[in-house]
Amino acid sequence: MSTFSATPADIEKKWIVIDATGLVVGRLATIVAMRLRGKHKPTFTPHMDDGDNVIVINAAKVVFTGRKRDQKMYYHHTGFIGGIKERSAKSIFEGRFPERIVEKAVERMIPRGPLGRQQMSNLRVYPGAEHPHEAQKPEALDVGAMNRKNKAA
Repeated sequence: MSTFSATPADIEKKWIVIDATGLVVGRLATIVAMRLRGKHKPTFTPHMDDGDNVIVINAAKVVFTGRKRDQKMYYHHTGFIGGIKERSAKSIFEGRFPERIVEKAVERMIPRGPLGRQQMSNLRVYPGAEHPHEAQKPEALDVGAMNRKNKAA
């Protein structure tokens, strides 16, 4: 018996919607990253994009445990000498795009490279409760009920 290797004809993509209200960022990100890669499927093939399309709503309402909201820093470099910039998680939450916290957490759990970029394109994150993907009939996934630690107390 040989190892199963999925082909593009074998891949079935589903649409999943996750309500992130009150969920812990890292725990949410691990579940979303696994869904995007397709590791939850028995037909997982490392070199194929066989993950699901994931919609995360209410991303502005995720929480950090401990004092990470104030102490966690996000760094980027401008490209110029001494051009390292930092922003706290709190300032990002209060800014224009609070959904970037979830996007960055998931992005850093996906492999870098062309396949990782393709898998990240299957992620849609919205700060509010509305999303324009009702036509795809997404199934709701209750991440808070999977483990009691997924929801912040």
